[in-house]
Formats: sequence, structure tokens, C-alpha cells
Amino acid sequence: MDDNSKRQGTRVFKKSSPNGKITVYLGKRDFVDHVTHVDPIDGVVLIDPDYLKDRNRKVFGQVLAAFRYGREDLDVLGLTFRKDLFFATTQIYPPSDETPARTPTRLQERLLKKLGANAHPFYFELPPNCPASVTLQPAPGDTGKPCGIDYELRAYVAETAEEKQHKRNSVRLAIRKVMYAPSKQGEQPYMEVSKDFMMCPNKLHLEVSLDKELYYHGETINVNVHVQNNSNRSVRKIKISVRQFADICLFSSAQYKCNVAELDSE
Repeated sequence: MDDNSKRQGTRVFKKSSPNGKITVYLGKRDFVDHVTHVDPIDGVVLIDPDYLKDRNRKVFGQVLAAFRYGREDLDVLGLTFRKDLFFATTQIYPPSDETPARTPTRLQERLLKKLGANAHPFYFELPPNCPASVTLQPAPGDTGKPCGIDYELRAYVAETAEEKQHKRNSVRLAIRKVMYAPSKQGEQPYMEVSKDFMMCPNKLHLEVSLDKELYYHGETINVNVHVQNNSNRSVRKIKISVRQFADICLFSSAQYKCNVAELDSE
């Protein structure tokens, strides 16, 4: 799925259509929202010219962002639990007069030089208000594709942009829009709570803190727990969980929450 250019030291993602007539080259699949702007989606499509010359075929590029809010097996009677949030299409080959001329990016210059005259660049800009990619943690028993927001880059051969896409001459690549995470950590998260018990004059006091505020995927979350028990009750178990919260505004506002990790301490 990806090429490593040892000579240039640049990792390039590559995917071809099932019939091998078009191939998409992409420098990365994660595009960062820097608050003021979003990384552009730039790449190159390698085309077999013999496949296009006999008919009025063109090559189009497309970026689609969608929100799935229900299981796929519940889609019935033409109704789907999926809503398109962002949709953009551009004609890659032959270049359209409506497409603004752009100076190729550094990655595109390298790919065009390496792939030759049958390679053509494409360029997409995501608006800053587009939501970030997010996956809602599936509940126990859920099957199929999880709910959430996903982005997809497509390149396909057709006579018009609205024509039905066929798997044999199209390429689909899952991409992600991720939020900018500041390198400077904030204040160390800390919380304390006390609990009263009936017929007991003293309280149970609990203090919890984390080692830092910001965590990346795959990092260990270190939790410091201090229990001060002045009550006449016994503490037999401490349960720690990490919960995912997502505010969903579609037909009505709602909040989704789900445990993504749990730890029981005897």
C-alpha cells in the first residue's frame, strides 16, 4: 500500500485501481488542523493514457467527509444512518479551465519527475470548520463499521463527475483530519472529592491526579490515587476508567459517552 523511496527518504502511499489503469500517490494520510489553516491534500495520479484515448473518459478526484451515526445493518428502505458533511470534486485529467493553476508542491515535483508525463497532480483544501476524524468506541455487541466521522479520498475514471463510480477503475484511500496538539503541556489534572456516610461523623476523602494533561495514541496514562479514610467503612476496591465523550449535533443535540479502558484495583 505504500512505497519507501530510499534515495529521497520520503514515504509515499500508493494504491492502484483493480484494473491497474490509475494509481494514486499520496505523501501522507493524516492532515493536521492548525486552527488557522488545514494541511492541504496534495498528491499525484498516474494514468494509463491508452485507457482514456478511445472514449471521452476523464479522471476525477474527490474528497468526502461523512458522519455515520448508526449500524450499517440497520440501513433499510434506502435510508442510511450516514450524513455527508463535506464534499469536493475536481477534474484531474485533462486539466479543466475551471481548476485554478497551482505551483506543484515539493512532493508533487518529485513524483512528477519520477513518474513522467502520464502523472498529473491534484490538490484539495479542507475548510477549517470541518470536523476532525473521530471514532466512537463501539458498545459491547456492536458489529460492523463503528460510528464516527471519516474522510475518504477517491480518484476515478468517468465521462462526467456525476457518473456512477465503478470499483474496477477507481481508487479509494481512507485519510484523517487530526487536530493540532500543542507541545506545551497545561496544568497537571487534579481532582478531590469527599463522601459522607450515614451514622458516621467522618468522611472518606479521595484525591486523584494524572502525570500530565495531554496524551497521544498508545501512551500510558499514569494515575495517582490517594485515599484518606476517616470513616468506619472499608474500601475494598478502586475502579479507574477512561471515558470518551462526544457532543453530537445532528437532528438534536446529544452527548455520547463510553468507557474505553477500565482498571480494577483490589
